[in-house]
Amino acid sequence: MNGGPSGFNNAPVTKAFVIASGLFTVFFGIRGGSSKLGLSYQDIFEKFRIWKLIKSAFGFSSTPELFFGLYLMYYFRVFERQIGSNKHSVFILFSGFVSLILQAILLSLFKDPTANLLTSGPYALIFASFVPFYLDIPVSKRFGVFGVHFSDKSFIYLAGVQLLLSSWKRSLFPGICGIIAGSLYRLNIFGVRKAKLPEFVASLFSRISLPSLSSQSQAPRRTSANLGRQAVRSYRAPMPPSGTEPSEEALATLVSMGFDQNAARQALVHARNDVNAATNILLEAHSH
Repeated sequence: MNGGPSGFNNAPVTKAFVIASGLFTVFFGIRGGSSKLGLSYQDIFEKFRIWKLIKSAFGFSSTPELFFGLYLMYYFRVFERQIGSNKHSVFILFSGFVSLILQAILLSLFKDPTANLLTSGPYALIFASFVPFYLDIPVSKRFGVFGVHFSDKSFIYLAGVQLLLSSWKRSLFPGICGIIAGSLYRLNIFGVRKAKLPEFVASLFSRISLPSLSSQSQAPRRTSANLGRQAVRSYRAPMPPSGTEPSEEALATLVSMGFDQNAARQALVHARNDVNAATNILLEAHSH
């Protein structure tokens, strides 16, 4: 299991979000304001500090939270590749909005005007993404350590638990709110999974995110156009019987990893529907 091709190819929204989180965390950390990034009752119900809401949606409160948070957001770029940047933008806005409402309800219950009861950071996006991660991403490897069984998904779960408990209740509550928001999106409440933003809004992220090197930005386009032919040339196993069609489950697995659908289909045909072999074919083609 992996997040598909390396880098932020076909994931400009995730790239912009990762960059924004890193910049907000570093900027306010340098100014000594990281401890003040969390939300309090006063921020929402008394002074309604919009700027504080924005800071708390992006900036992490500590370096460990930043490390684990950026790692998880980088991995979860696979979902943007799967559903497209436009729908992924809707997912981010929906999870953030629902999570904020739930956090406001929690703050109204505590009613402490001074304490920053909820830690800052994009917990809504990260923990909402754990819902499709649990339901849609298959396990490709299993192994045991000292009699304890793990899978390749275990490392993502461990990073999530570390982030969830990093500030105990201050981080636990936002994480749970994010999981609830992701579950509501999964249930397609109000038909949100069919909603789309105006195209210029989603494409804006590709303009504001830092540009990649020209050679890196051109490589994915060439690969997308020729990946199928490269996969055929790089795999020397005997051709399968004509008319063999890959299973929809295997094809969906490769597409969810970020590979082009036509290239994934050809790779599966030549790998005789073996997902691991087809993945190797596609990765080898990407490396050319």
